[in-house]
Amino acid sequence: MCLGSFKLGTEFLADRDAILYHGECLDFLAGIPDRTARLVVTSPPYNIGKRYERRMKLDDYLKGQARVIKECVRVLAENGSICWQVGNFVDDNEIVPLDIALWPTFHELGLKLRNRIVWHFEHGLHCSRRFSGRYETIVWFTKSDEYVFNLDAVRVPQKYPGKKHFKGPRAGHYSCNPLGKNPGDIWIIPNVKHNHVEKTVHPCQFPVELIERLVLAMTKPGDWVLDPYMGVGTALAAAILNGRKGMGADTVAEYVNLARARVIAAHHGTLRVRPMNRPVYRPSGRERVSQNPFRNDSRSRR
Repeated sequence: MCLGSFKLGTEFLADRDAILYHGECLDFLAGIPDRTARLVVTSPPYNIGKRYERRMKLDDYLKGQARVIKECVRVLAENGSICWQVGNFVDDNEIVPLDIALWPTFHELGLKLRNRIVWHFEHGLHCSRRFSGRYETIVWFTKSDEYVFNLDAVRVPQKYPGKKHFKGPRAGHYSCNPLGKNPGDIWIIPNVKHNHVEKTVHPCQFPVELIERLVLAMTKPGDWVLDPYMGVGTALAAAILNGRKGMGADTVAEYVNLARARVIAAHHGTLRVRPMNRPVYRPSGRERVSQNPFRNDSRSRR
């Protein structure tokens, strides 16, 4: 499919701008040449028993992931990055952090861990026998020590941009980088719940902002961004929005169709997204729902 100069495909062709494959990711990956993608970023099924997942034993899950990761490493450019975003496996009320369980697989393939990014959000299941989980992790690996990393593209506002050096040879000069500060490895970005502007039918989708930060930091314009478990195409949309090319696969036809529509909207500039670096909303206290109806109730002080 061509939309002017913008070309969509259903299998890998180097001259496409976006490729959306309906089928198993291993079948799709097999058709991609070595060292094609600058960035592989994905959120695989976590095997935690969500409604849309088929539960399997942890060992079998990890073996399946290892096969996919091995293929992703093959198609990754020598100066490329892999970002694997996962949560926790829950078994008999015990949690197993999947990023730690998957680390040996990446290590055995010769990749180096650069960051373990904590993605913090405020909405999720409410637990009664442990603290409610409000984070997931992104493990960022590279194939070599010479990897693409554009820090200036993802700097965030300083807390005190007017702060100056008070002594030494730079006394009186501003102490901060004028482009902002390093965002660090704890990212506070709202997850996509029912009232989120990006919400689709997918039960567990990426926020575009999360992937945009990775795309901008770890790729150059025109590079390929690959998501082997693309869902509704958030990674592809983030790539297209920022002048990159995107490709991915999913087994659910409805998700592939939604991904195609979102990629086209991203190309046309009509995709609705939450802007990057927008502060997380905090109620003022004047809203009725933010007022505590039990404040003067003696029962609340027992």
